[in-house]
Amino acid sequence: MCRMIAESRSNSERTTRGWDSCWRGTGDIGAWTAGGAGHPAIRAFWSDLFQAAGTDPARTMVDIASGNGAVVECALNVSASAPPDIICVDISSAAIANICRRFPGVQGLVCDARSIPLQARAFDLVTSQFGVEYAGLEAVDEAVRLLAPGGRLALLIHHRAGSIYRECTASLDAISRVQECRFVPLADEMLRAGFAAVRGADRAPYEAAASRLAPAVAELERIIEHHGEHVAGDTVARLYTDVGRIHEQLPNFDPGEVLDWLARMETELDDYAARMSAMTGSAVDQPAFARLAAGLRERLTLERSGPLLAPGHELPLAWVLQARSQ
Repeated sequence: MCRMIAESRSNSERTTRGWDSCWRGTGDIGAWTAGGAGHPAIRAFWSDLFQAAGTDPARTMVDIASGNGAVVECALNVSASAPPDIICVDISSAAIANICRRFPGVQGLVCDARSIPLQARAFDLVTSQFGVEYAGLEAVDEAVRLLAPGGRLALLIHHRAGSIYRECTASLDAISRVQECRFVPLADEMLRAGFAAVRGADRAPYEAAASRLAPAVAELERIIEHHGEHVAGDTVARLYTDVGRIHEQLPNFDPGEVLDWLARMETELDDYAARMSAMTGSAVDQPAFARLAAGLRERLTLERSGPLLAPGHELPLAWVLQARSQ
């Protein structure tokens, strides 16, 4: 049975809350869409890594910033007959709780990737998929500290010129503009007044609130035209469509349910913006990656260093770092 072995969190409250919301799976907004952790080229990278290690299997493994457990799932699938002892590390307690539910036998550790309370030189394999960079590249030093003699390091890091970065940048811009135009609170104001008017109240407050919402509706239309209807996991388009549909059919909706939904969306928009800000802020450009690889080369045997490309796609998905301790 999965065991949460420690808890030590040190991160901004807003960012950590954003990831907790994401990994709880209860939010109305997803983490990110195409090009993310489920991309076939990313899954193939990990599958190839674990299959290649078949003749020299890892007995102990730590996965840093495990998120939804994608790396762990691949490791367990490939090495089902003799899986390693795995510890998953994440700043989000919700992420670790999900992993513990999904993968009995895997241990979970809630902590900052810059300071992991695990024994040095104790792990045959240290992995991270879009994780260590969130804590700053000094977290790579912490990953190296955990490597046993002859142990392997495998990292996928956000690429500042890559497709995931481009998508996250567009999503952050879209959500920020939705918040700046105050679409959700203005929609709340209009719908409250609209529900009251349906019950026989004076229509003047409703008409005034609808007039105040109109510029925000126009701003959502501009956002969708600029970024496309699928930006931010379809969130902007869904807000635009759902509020419009509710407005047109007010008598058919329960006021409490609608207003509760809008309140959740306000929180989810803030959490989503925090996640996108963390993603874009942590992405690594070419000079920084070159310095990181050069520093690792002084301490480890560097086996792979460069962009991860997907067939048929011009932009990279990530930076790859693979190395073996000496």
